[in-house]
Amino acid sequence: MFTQKRIFPLSHMLEMPDHCPECGQKMEIQPGFYYGTGYVSYALSVALFMFNLVWYWMFFGLSYKDNSIFHYLITSIAIVLLVQPYMMRISRVLYLWMFVRYDSYRRDEATH
Repeated sequence: MFTQKRIFPLSHMLEMPDHCPECGQKMEIQPGFYYGTGYVSYALSVALFMFNLVWYWMFFGLSYKDNSIFHYLITSIAIVLLVQPYMMRISRVLYLWMFVRYDSYRRDEATH
C-alpha cells in the first residue's frame, strides 16, 4: 500500500502509489482525503494510553503520593512517540478501509 516498505526516512513514509496495484483503486479518492486520519491516529493514541494505564497499574500501581502517575505519563508519552510513525500508517490503512471496500470482481476487471 505504501511505496516505502520501511518507515525510514520519515519524510517518505506516507508516500503511496496513485492506484492500488491489486485492484486499480485510486488511492487518494479526493484532495485532502487523508486529513481525517488525524482522528483515527488520535483514537489509536488514546487506546494506547488506556492500554498503558492498565498494564502500568497492574505491575506498578498508581498513586499521587509517590509520583507514579507522572512516571506513567512519561512512560506512555515515550511509547506513543516511538510508535507514532507506525500508527500514522495504520490510521491511513484503517481510514481507507472505512471508505473503500475491496471488491474481488473489480480486481478481476482490472487484470483483464
